[in-house]
Amino acid sequence: VLLNWTVMILYNYFSAMFAGPGYVPLGWAPEKSQDCMYLQYCKVCQSYKAPRSHHCRKCNRCVMKMDHHCPWINNCCGYQNHASFTLFLLLAPLGCIHASFVFVMTMYTQLYNRISFGWSSVKIDMSAAKRDPRPIIPFGLSAFAASLFALGLALGTTIAVGMLFIIQMKVILTNKTSIESWIEEKAKDRIQYYQTGEIFIFPYDMGSKWKNFKQVFTWSGVPEGDGLDWPVREGCHQYSLTIEQLKQKADKRVRSVRYRAVEDYSGVCCPVTKGVKTFFTTPCTEEPRIALNKGDLILATRGLKHWMYGEKILDSAPDGGIRERGWFPRKCVEKCQYDSEMDQPMDGEKKTR
Repeated sequence: VLLNWTVMILYNYFSAMFAGPGYVPLGWAPEKSQDCMYLQYCKVCQSYKAPRSHHCRKCNRCVMKMDHHCPWINNCCGYQNHASFTLFLLLAPLGCIHASFVFVMTMYTQLYNRISFGWSSVKIDMSAAKRDPRPIIPFGLSAFAASLFALGLALGTTIAVGMLFIIQMKVILTNKTSIESWIEEKAKDRIQYYQTGEIFIFPYDMGSKWKNFKQVFTWSGVPEGDGLDWPVREGCHQYSLTIEQLKQKADKRVRSVRYRAVEDYSGVCCPVTKGVKTFFTTPCTEEPRIALNKGDLILATRGLKHWMYGEKILDSAPDGGIRERGWFPRKCVEKCQYDSEMDQPMDGEKKTR
């Protein structure tokens, strides 16, 4: 049984790795040209982003139904390999639970035969068993240490990977991805901020956990659909989510604040010269850092106490130019003092947009 766990775990692991998530074809565009107004355009792939797709900086492609980029499979988790990846997250803890049971029972039976109880102490003789002097497999101190270490690894894997499995099942049963869950949260924040009174309904939730489950897991192993067109619930249409993404992108430009770099920053993950607090509070994320030179302009969109995330303006094109996004230390920048020609809208004006 333990070998069967290993075979199934490795099968789903390599399936998720080599099958890949599925990529939006290069140069893709919707059949109806008027639908392009509802979609974002990817300059890298030279195509429109299909519904539920996102561009991955690591894969350098637009991924269909992208959930996240997983470093453990060196690939994205998306449309084609979401089921294999989730099964791997399920089978790995189950196999580790079985292994933990084997380790616990091994140590229990071996130590039970080696423990002697005295009036004032308990002694363990690891040299030989008291009741069975001829063990089938020798169990000494090194074997005990190895079993204890392996038990710790098995329990740690069960807890860590098991939590990831629970997170994945939560989004699968609502027919979402991790990115779409975040988009839905930002939609609620946008509506509350501007007090528009609108209600955002996630369009791909079929209203039944079983129907949502079947969107990912099928008997054939091939997910439903083609990764570009998706069934939607009543009252929504194919571009409900992409329209919300465009609104959030526009809102992001409105809320962004312009900063100017006052110190150079090399772009290292943990800068030693920017202070102890900056060094120890570096963001725990795969998002990149951006190098700054004194005088650079940055549009900051979010931030922590000692770090900020934004887009560095590389040229002064009318549409905002090409920008490089990433984290940078807060102490390296200062907020720009706007003049009459480039004044940011006030809070009252923002809420009327």
